[in-house]
Amino acid sequence: MKSGASSLLVWMFVALACVVGIAYLDASRESSAAFDDFAEEQALLARALGVGMSSSSASAIAAAPVSSIEHDPERVVLIARDGSDDLVRADGTMARSGVISEALQQKRPWVRLARPDAAALGLPSRTAVAGFSYVAGSSTHIVVLTSAARERDRELRVQSRLVASIVVGGFLVVAFGLAALRRQRRELELARELAVAETARTRDEQLARASRFAALGAFGTGIAHEISSPLGVIVGRAEQLLPKVEGDPRAKKAVEEIALHAARISQTIRDFSGLARGAPPSLAHVGADVIAYRAREFVAHRFESAGVELRLLVDDPPPHVACDVRLFVHALVNLLLNACDASAEGTAVGLRVSREADTVTFEVLDEGPGIRSEDAARVLEPFFTTKPVGAGSGLGLAIASEIVKHHQGRLIIEPRGPTTKGTRAVLELPALDEEAGR
Repeated sequence: MKSGASSLLVWMFVALACVVGIAYLDASRESSAAFDDFAEEQALLARALGVGMSSSSASAIAAAPVSSIEHDPERVVLIARDGSDDLVRADGTMARSGVISEALQQKRPWVRLARPDAAALGLPSRTAVAGFSYVAGSSTHIVVLTSAARERDRELRVQSRLVASIVVGGFLVVAFGLAALRRQRRELELARELAVAETARTRDEQLARASRFAALGAFGTGIAHEISSPLGVIVGRAEQLLPKVEGDPRAKKAVEEIALHAARISQTIRDFSGLARGAPPSLAHVGADVIAYRAREFVAHRFESAGVELRLLVDDPPPHVACDVRLFVHALVNLLLNACDASAEGTAVGLRVSREADTVTFEVLDEGPGIRSEDAARVLEPFFTTKPVGAGSGLGLAIASEIVKHHQGRLIIEPRGPTTKGTRAVLELPALDEEAGR
């Protein structure tokens, strides 16, 4: 961060220097053009003084400029003659300037004089300009020598103000840039602290969730162990009763039902024990309609006693999935029982089985009060429940979620929508091609 800020500052100063340099060069060009205009004015003044002059006497020629120009300490009028380096002042005194003589020989309209040359001719020791008038029919020429001190001072002041304004503006930009960088750094540091805090909070939540699942696994293992012994007794007694009820069909059917459901409980315990150990599920290729109809059979009596209608809709042809049928039916049963518990008498729960692209969806919709968004974010956690005390353990949806994850699927619990009451629960599984499912 610091190296990036330093690099940015360096580039800001480089950009500022470039702006100042460009502005200074532009001002210098304008100054040079203004100086050329000033020199042209001196040449024009010299030509104006030479209008009407002829090859008169030297004294008449010398007097003409003096009578035409008001006395000015920064301007000198001289008379020059071809073939001579001598320059005659208005008071008759003589002067010499090699620069002016050379310019006259070259027929130049004006020439720039350096400070020493200007001082030698009686002007302030500043840059000066000499403008020339070439009198027609005469070897005598008028030279108007004017100091450019005021023009140069004015140009320097303009350049100084320009550079100063650019520098001040640049430093203001740099100051605001530093302030912005400082503020951005504070924001980044705050964002980093928030990210660290969020990471720590997420890690703590994950650890807490892992602890709850560990407790769930231990709890489930303990229950399985405690159930196995009495379940074995039930199965043994049922097997002992079967020969004794051979003559009573109703009693025989009851004993067979006891043995069948005891075997189902035993198998379910083994399935959940394998799930807790992380063992891979025993996959079977099956139609999604088989799972839906079997789940409906298991919950039919609960829906009937609650006065809630269960509506089942399966795509035709039904999609196929690969799953452990007993475990997945159990997960779907949990969703249907939750929907039934949330529904009032006379309402309906819908179970829709469909395929979208490579996903088979088991969607359960109820018409109950609906789940809150904040509860939906936690409802899959073990031991979390929105039901009254004693009405739910908070394990059904957590177990269903683990079953679905075990099958590389996904479980979604959410409100149905802002304008529709109820809860939407969705089980998603990877779809199989129908040929693979057969």
